[in-house]
Amino acid sequence: MYTRTILLILAMAWMGERVERSDSEWREQLGRERYNVMRRKATEGAFLGLYVLTQREGIYHCAGCSLALFSSKDKYQAGVGWPTFTQPVGPKNVYYLEDWSLGFKRYEVLCRCCDAHLGHVFNDGPPPKNLRYCINSISLTLK
Repeated sequence: MYTRTILLILAMAWMGERVERSDSEWREQLGRERYNVMRRKATEGAFLGLYVLTQREGIYHCAGCSLALFSSKDKYQAGVGWPTFTQPVGPKNVYYLEDWSLGFKRYEVLCRCCDAHLGHVFNDGPPPKNLRYCINSISLTLK
């Protein structure tokens, strides 16, 4: 079910404007820490991110291009050290890539508009979809 759900979401096309910048432009815009996470696929430290425990209402946007990504209504405390969500605000706002960097298969979550690394999605979330979007705080801005 998990793989099938991911593949169905992958098939949906993006209809918005793409944001493309050179590597040096991304470095300048994002700063060192955000650049390392969002463009080099690093991970911020557990429980260090701004939004791990935040309960403010709003929409979480991509820190690179401002695309709306996740709603506070879909955020929950999973106790894993990063903000977790049950779903994105729209299935076309993110896309997924297989990631074997830790020696096992998981799915990386990326911004559909600017290709920024956001985090990963796992199949151990709450029903009904059982998905847990584990997202780096530094990749987000809450509005």
